[in-house]
Amino acid sequence: MNDWLEVTIETTDGEMDALAARLTMNGAEGLVLENERDFKTFLEQNRQYWDYVDDALLERMKGVARIKFYVTDDEAGREQMAQALRGIENPVSTAPMKEEDWAYGWQKYYQPMPVGKKVYIVPEWERGKEVPEGRTAVYLNPGLTFGTGSHASTQLCLTLLEKYLRPMDAVLDLGCGSGILSIAALNLGGGKAVGVDIDPKSVDVAYENAALNGIEPPRYTVWAGDVLSDKPLVADIAQAGPFQVVLANIVADVIIPLSAQAGRFLAPGGTFICSGIIDTRADEVEAALKKNGLQILDRIQRDGWCAMAAAGE
Repeated sequence: MNDWLEVTIETTDGEMDALAARLTMNGAEGLVLENERDFKTFLEQNRQYWDYVDDALLERMKGVARIKFYVTDDEAGREQMAQALRGIENPVSTAPMKEEDWAYGWQKYYQPMPVGKKVYIVPEWERGKEVPEGRTAVYLNPGLTFGTGSHASTQLCLTLLEKYLRPMDAVLDLGCGSGILSIAALNLGGGKAVGVDIDPKSVDVAYENAALNGIEPPRYTVWAGDVLSDKPLVADIAQAGPFQVVLANIVADVIIPLSAQAGRFLAPGGTFICSGIIDTRADEVEAALKKNGLQILDRIQRDGWCAMAAAGE
């Protein structure tokens, strides 16, 4: 089993592209470019998907301009590093990484976690261990990111889901990410589910997590696209419905316009459950739900986040 070296080269925004080209010419592979400019551009281009960004993260990226690559921590790897750095005079630092840290070290941060009264989220490598009586296991691969159930907004959504889901309900999960909510719905007795996410990568992630739970198509279907702008996708969702439960664990700026479409997807008397709402915008979201003909059934809060359940007509 190999150990690794993380090689970091400090640079500037203006020099970064030329430095990356020089490293590539010298044979460096798998370059990771990190700078404040690209980070802020990414935030601006995707601002509709969050209400705020952690100040600590902004501070960590302040003034950053660096390039990283990785080599094995042995004679061959050090020769490779020396070749890659040939002719480069920028400040360079190295940090050792063990193979287990590289591949599996993050697993220690994910342990089985009870949510609400019924759900028990279990990392896939913990499969086979005892599940508490009265709880339903939902198996996930947290290494796939996209939502592991640890965030307060996801836990609030799961709490409302287990309250309002009825046996064999059809469920629509908008912004499905890892699929955690729709998979939980099926494990709790839902009949079928459709997941939708703007990120195409989430399709494979959600299907993989579904397979960990013994869930396969056609009981579970996942599509990629923007439900606010993709009319053919909206038509496909409507045709797949109606749904007794519609879930949206996103952010207020998406939930507000989405509330105007929720009725198109809901079965008569169905429930629209939304979360990911920062508490300072909860009243705004509630007003939008009411304006679009939805009756508020529940509003719960935790750690500065809010979730709501609303009844369709």
